Amino acid sequence: MSDTLRTVRRGPYSLRWHPRALAVGTVCTVLALVLAVVAVGSGEYPLPPADVLRTIAGQGHPADAFVVNDIRLPRVVTGLLVGAALGVAGALFQSLTRNPLGSPDVLGFTQGAATGALAVIVLAGGGSLALAGGAALGGLLTGALIHALAWRQGVHGYRLVLIGIGVMAVLTGVNGYLLTRAQITEAGRAVLWLTGSLDGRGWDSALPLLAVLGALLPLALGGGRALRLLEMGDAAAAALGVRVERLRLTLLAAAVLLTAAAAAAAGPVSFVALTAPQLARRLTRAPGANLLPSLCVGAALLVGADLLAQHAVSGRLLPVGVVTGLLGGAYLVWLLATERRAGRI
Repeated sequence: MSDTLRTVRRGPYSLRWHPRALAVGTVCTVLALVLAVVAVGSGEYPLPPADVLRTIAGQGHPADAFVVNDIRLPRVVTGLLVGAALGVAGALFQSLTRNPLGSPDVLGFTQGAATGALAVIVLAGGGSLALAGGAALGGLLTGALIHALAWRQGVHGYRLVLIGIGVMAVLTGVNGYLLTRAQITEAGRAVLWLTGSLDGRGWDSALPLLAVLGALLPLALGGGRALRLLEMGDAAAAALGVRVERLRLTLLAAAVLLTAAAAAAAGPVSFVALTAPQLARRLTRAPGANLLPSLCVGAALLVGADLLAQHAVSGRLLPVGVVTGLLGGAYLVWLLATERRAGRI
């Protein structure tokens, strides 16, 4: 399929897209939805896909409606949204830092969200709502700290990565200290949250994340063209009319908010933000951040990982973060080896 950029104009408005990127986004969206239907129909009370779709449409048996609409569907929708948010956030981070390792896992934003959640659990004994608020606040404060430390008449991508790695190391120590202060029940709850899990997630987890994604996705997509110019270098982008620091700060804030909201909903699910944009870029072979393909790949990855987590080990449900950690760790090793062979690290 040709990867020539296509443009459609209607009056003062224009829409540009790559046919291959559109095809990849469509395939990944269909894959994510198929996996979601399979996940909703799986479990001790199995349902065929046709019954799942009929129940979601409001025409199912009352018992099926309870299982689907009240128990399984909120979990699957939360997984789709968390994967989508992490995919977009990872694409923004990697494009802004011009580094394939520039994901919130590596830059310390995920650790910041974990610190906020641990502080709520250990120091305040807060409930689920307070824990989500603590995770979001921790992620935002970490983002502000890293940006302030990286600022020197602008924020250079590699400086942001190096300072983010340093902040992550500090926060890892803080998180370990908070765990040593926790009571046994608090420590168990904290460790489960730190692993990243969709167990027991309801509409109260999915709807706030949907609102955040709905508010920030148009902002991120609106900056897509300027982001491609920014990848050419600050000087070149500024010469072409891009307000470099204003754009970088706006998109960085959007990426931090998406990461914090995803962590608040499901805990710090690792490696999805790192892996999804890289897979999307390799599949589309298109330049730029590939925001929409990254969103679709992230959603498919997380729902697929959660399905695997529920059925990989007979009689035992694994947290989804365990599966993404195992798969993402292997991918990170492969990525580092590839970057080294290419002479980029």
